[in-house]
Amino acid sequence: MTVRAAVTGLAILFLSVPVVQSQKGWGVTYSQTEVCALEGSTVELSCTYTYPSSDYYTVTESFWFTKIQNNEHVDVRTDSQFTGRVMYSRGWKRCTLRITNVEKSDSAMYKFRFIRDKDGGGFTGNPGVVLSVQDPDLQVQRIDSQSSKLELECLSSCLLPHHVTYVWYINGHKISAEESSYTADFFNADSYSCALKDYEDFPSPLYCYYDSLCNKVIYTLRTICASRGSSVDISCSYISFESIRSKFWFRSDQSQSRRYYLQPEDLRGDSQYANRVQITDSRRGDASTLRISDLRESDSAVYRFTFTAGSSEWGNSLHGTTLTVTALQVQVTKITTNQFYTVAELRCHSSCSEAARFSYVWFKNRQAVTWESTSTTKIRYDLEDEISCALRGHERFPSPSVYAPKVSSAVLNPPGEMVENSSVTLTCSTDANPSANITWFKKNERQDFEPFSSEQQLIFSAIQSSDAGEYRCTAENSLGQRTSAHTIIDVKYAPKFPSVSVSPSAKIMEGSSVTLTCSSDANPAANYTWYKENQTAPQGRQGLHHFSTISPEDRGTYYCRSENQYGRINSSPVFIDVQYAPKLPSVSVSPVDEIMEGSSVTLTCSSDANPAASYTWYKENQTLPQGQKGTYSFTTIRSKDSGMYSCKSENKYGHKTSKGFCIDVQYAPRLPSVSLSPSAVIVEGTSLNLTCSSDANPAANYTWYKENQTAPQGRQGLHHLSTISPEDRGTYYCRSENQYGRINSSPVFIDVQYAPKLPSVSVSPVDEIMEGSSVTLTCSSDANPAANYTWYKESEDSSLASGPIFIIDDIRSENGGNYYCEAYNTRGRHNSTFTLTVVAGSSAFIANISRVTLGLLMMILLLPLILWRSYPKKKETLRAEPDGPEEAMELNSDPAYENISDMAAAQREDREEQEDAV
Repeated sequence: MTVRAAVTGLAILFLSVPVVQSQKGWGVTYSQTEVCALEGSTVELSCTYTYPSSDYYTVTESFWFTKIQNNEHVDVRTDSQFTGRVMYSRGWKRCTLRITNVEKSDSAMYKFRFIRDKDGGGFTGNPGVVLSVQDPDLQVQRIDSQSSKLELECLSSCLLPHHVTYVWYINGHKISAEESSYTADFFNADSYSCALKDYEDFPSPLYCYYDSLCNKVIYTLRTICASRGSSVDISCSYISFESIRSKFWFRSDQSQSRRYYLQPEDLRGDSQYANRVQITDSRRGDASTLRISDLRESDSAVYRFTFTAGSSEWGNSLHGTTLTVTALQVQVTKITTNQFYTVAELRCHSSCSEAARFSYVWFKNRQAVTWESTSTTKIRYDLEDEISCALRGHERFPSPSVYAPKVSSAVLNPPGEMVENSSVTLTCSTDANPSANITWFKKNERQDFEPFSSEQQLIFSAIQSSDAGEYRCTAENSLGQRTSAHTIIDVKYAPKFPSVSVSPSAKIMEGSSVTLTCSSDANPAANYTWYKENQTAPQGRQGLHHFSTISPEDRGTYYCRSENQYGRINSSPVFIDVQYAPKLPSVSVSPVDEIMEGSSVTLTCSSDANPAASYTWYKENQTLPQGQKGTYSFTTIRSKDSGMYSCKSENKYGHKTSKGFCIDVQYAPRLPSVSLSPSAVIVEGTSLNLTCSSDANPAANYTWYKENQTAPQGRQGLHHLSTISPEDRGTYYCRSENQYGRINSSPVFIDVQYAPKLPSVSVSPVDEIMEGSSVTLTCSSDANPAANYTWYKESEDSSLASGPIFIIDDIRSENGGNYYCEAYNTRGRHNSTFTLTVVAGSSAFIANISRVTLGLLMMILLLPLILWRSYPKKKETLRAEPDGPEEAMELNSDPAYENISDMAAAQREDREEQEDAV
């Protein structure tokens, strides 16, 4: 099978069969074995390779090579011939070598090689790939012809890459066809040629349908090289289908320099060639020779021949003969330096091989050295000597002189002041042949000059401060060397980024001495300004800011500004951290307003200290549980939390305790307590104080109430009764209140004790008391404790009955008379007298009936009580009443008691009058 390499540009490839070479599992397969390429194109050579899997980690290197030097294979990547033109592209067990801008010197055998680390050995894939860089080898072939058409193809001995553009010529005229094939109208006088675009200097040979009859011009040589001052013959043969009317030689670049490619100019009429051009035709009239004498380097050009015959002419587009005129050159082959002189071995040569057959003349300082006529010589010379050569007979065209470098000079452009980032060129100027190699030297820190550059010019497109220094250059060729004077480059520039140092660099203690130093690379020297938080700081000597006794107030961020006439720049900020013992702590309370019981309260302690202080809280010198840094919190503050607080701030340099401050927790009054003074039995007429007290903040206001009626208020919390009376008896309570709330005390009962008041007696019935009726006498008296009652009749020594009720049943007239009841308790006694009158007669009978009836009714009502008491019935007994002593006296009807009711009524009226008076 055949393969085709991937070639870019205008590369030409040979058809070839891949070759696989293997040995013990090692193998290389090249994609092609022969590749031809055009100069200037890009070519790729590729292969695939294999090796035993056990050697996967032993392959340390693989590369392409063409040369072996000192028994070492030279990687093309390190070969100076390919510098900047080769690149490897790797894949899985595949490597491709890419060569750009190929030259004829690149023609060689290329091979791929492995290096193993086991034994240091290698493996090379043979036979490799042959690369031939050559001119296009084109031929025009006829594909087919018809009666009126001619089909032609432009072919190469090598395959051409795709997308190649072609140029076609008919009778030396360029036509517009661009494909590899061309179809023309058949005319047996026409000749055809093809070329590749951009390679028009390498056209194919002419093709004619009838070779002996068509129009054609064939040049004897495609290129000719000649030495300046010599003569050269340029020849061609030609055929014309018709009789030639005119013919001449012309210089192609002159014809193409004319606008629209007008008719070329006969060299015999060109003033440049006056008296130097001679044209000779063959006897048969089918060849012509152009001779140019006294050749000049400006004669280098392409020369072409053209003719006009009948209705046609030979065009001026097809390539002719290229003439290259070169001057002689003196080559220094060896220099021998003795103690007092130097001998140079020289060779006079030309790039044209024809020069070798001539005789030479040598010149030293333009004076002929007549004893030498060969192309080589030995001449003793000094650094100031100039040596040249010429062809004998053409002494007017000597070679350029060779000489050692003249005095070198370093020229600075522009002169004067140089500012950073400006463009500056330092040129080493010298005259030398052969051309001198320039070496620039720059003085280093050791004051030695060391090589800096090998360019003739030091071009600083944006010169930097680092480029400043002392320079000199040395010009050297094979005949000697010269060194220039020193040149100083002084670059002016704005300050560079300042550096800041702090002394001492360790911890800075309050009261110590501290110096800040600012330094910046600048030309001219910078001026410095120090700043603290953008405020100018006091300036010391150049670049210095000094604290003789540093204080906490000096703590902060500092930076310096470096400036000159070319600019300014600020340093990075530096933080001066002054360390000191805590200052007097400040205390804050949140909330700042009144502190209510139950609220959340935070105490915060802060103290200026460096390093930061730790804090301890105290209440009346008792350490409190610590909260987060510097705070003490009450989630729900209580009244018991009121008191004096303080905090202590401390670090490793000391401690400080804050001033004490009071936490005053405000709250609504608690349940009031009530006290009585005196606290014993309260007796009418005495003095009494009722005192109310309640825990509250702020202090409570008090209000006293008696049965929900406001009582007269005394001083705070006090209700005073100077002379207590029975009317003061009752239930009292006090109210304690402030802005946060109110609360009532538990009620307290004031029980005023007093002797019975004047008893009042009531008689029932209230009308006339008839003999035989029943009479109920009731005695009542205001008293505390409750009064006991005893009934008396004035005429009798003993009491009649006890209790508030005295009942006389079946009263008789003899029961009438003056009675009184006595009310008494532990505080005293009081009695009240009244007269009871009993009426006799029918009235008495009726009264007796009434009394009997009334008695029966009372018996019925009192029967349950009597049964409960289990008292036996007697004719005269004492009967108890619920509110008094359980005694009652039952009497027979007696007239003496008939007026009792009248007396009771009179006593009741007297009592009511007394109460009204009061």
